[in-house]
Amino acid sequence: MRTAKIRILAVTMMLAALIGCQKPADKTNQSGVVETKASPVKVYKVKKQKISEKLVYTATIEPWKKQAITPEVSGKIARIYVAEGDRVSRGQLLAELDTQSIRLQLQQAEAALAAAKANLEDAQKNFDRMDRLFKEKAVSEQQYEKSRLALEAARAQRDQAEAAVNLAKHALDVSIMKAPFDGVIASKNAEEGDVINPMMGGLTATAGVVTLVNYSKVKVKIDVSPDDVKKIARGQKVYVQSYDIPGQKFEGEITVVNSSADPQTKKFRVEALVNNPELVLKPGTFGQVIIEVVSKEDALAVPQRALLGNWYVMVTEGNKAVRRNVTIGLKNTDLVEIISGLKEGELVIVEGNFGLADGSQVEVEGEVEK
Repeated sequence: MRTAKIRILAVTMMLAALIGCQKPADKTNQSGVVETKASPVKVYKVKKQKISEKLVYTATIEPWKKQAITPEVSGKIARIYVAEGDRVSRGQLLAELDTQSIRLQLQQAEAALAAAKANLEDAQKNFDRMDRLFKEKAVSEQQYEKSRLALEAARAQRDQAEAAVNLAKHALDVSIMKAPFDGVIASKNAEEGDVINPMMGGLTATAGVVTLVNYSKVKVKIDVSPDDVKKIARGQKVYVQSYDIPGQKFEGEITVVNSSADPQTKKFRVEALVNNPELVLKPGTFGQVIIEVVSKEDALAVPQRALLGNWYVMVTEGNKAVRRNVTIGLKNTDLVEIISGLKEGELVIVEGNFGLADGSQVEVEGEVEK
């Protein structure tokens, strides 16, 4: 008996809680007519404005110039003068190899060149004397020919010695690594004392002693569908927005539109170059690429969220919501062009419009700008 009373009490409490959670019922006036409660909504005043159809992609931001700084000759790294993050100017010394052996080779080559030049000078004098005597028929043709060949050999030795000097100077030049352009040191890939051989594994031309980048402009690469690539052309304006810097856009232009698709993805590679003078966009981060393919300056447009079912909207007439069928044109992530069905100045419902029936009572709580 006690158990039955407890169950009845529990059911009574549950019913009371449910009744307390219910929304107040619509009021009935003295004539017996039910007064429906107005739905709160927010509206947007229809107006003419610029609208652009946009293609939006996600891409990795890359520097427009990137180079691994590597000497052309092998050797031990003597000094590295920069650190990661340093800004450098074109021609600035970045690193150098131990050049002691190269300098000794240069001294040896210069000494050999001096000897070759002296030998050439002696051979030239001997030939000049033999040439005069041969014309006077004081020496034989064999003696004359021998002096001529000695002169040619001396010239060849001089040329060979000059080449050895130039080769040693070149080895000295390329063992000193300088910045080929203005930029920032993106990475340091070796340490002082490491032995580097560009022709073998380990530190190669792709790794380098340091990596230099210039991202005063950045490059983005996207793969687009066959339908979208028809709307894109070189020189077309493009915007990049970093996910790390919301609300700020950087302008650039399309530089490459591939004419052939990737055999596997069937998509077309498109590249763009974007200005980044303050170095705000960082290489290696993700960004949103926005391409405006078609624009209208004076289009009747409303926010996307006003559109229901892709073919009608709700407008306010007095305190009622009225359904309007519309014909749409250009669309982007924010706006949709209305070709027919609305007039400039009308109030279209943008908040509270989902599930709203035609003729419903509404209460406008405010007007939004977009």
